Amino acid sequence: MRKPRDFDAELKALDDKARGLKTRKVQQLGELVIATGADTLTTDELAGALIVLAETKEAGKREAWARRGASFFQRRSRQNAPAAERNTDGPPAQPSGAQAASSRKGSA
Repeated sequence: MRKPRDFDAELKALDDKARGLKTRKVQQLGELVIATGADTLTTDELAGALIVLAETKEAGKREAWARRGASFFQRRSRQNAPAAERNTDGPPAQPSGAQAASSRKGSA
């Protein structure tokens, strides 16, 4: 005879997994805000910008944003790559907001 399934334990395990995934998603979104330099914006500015992005239906704009985002992540992965894998032909790429953010912090 087979052992009966413990549905309560399975549901609890799934709930714990979902909670962990949600926590990880929130953490990654926070890390993304910091990495892009958007942490210098006020909460209202950031929320307003995100609302406009979410409401935009124009495919051309969304594609341009997607290309810019992909470029951002490619730059970051090259910066984090071991020295042997980096492209050393030119100066290291720096996100456009990184310089402005550091100057703001120095002037405060």
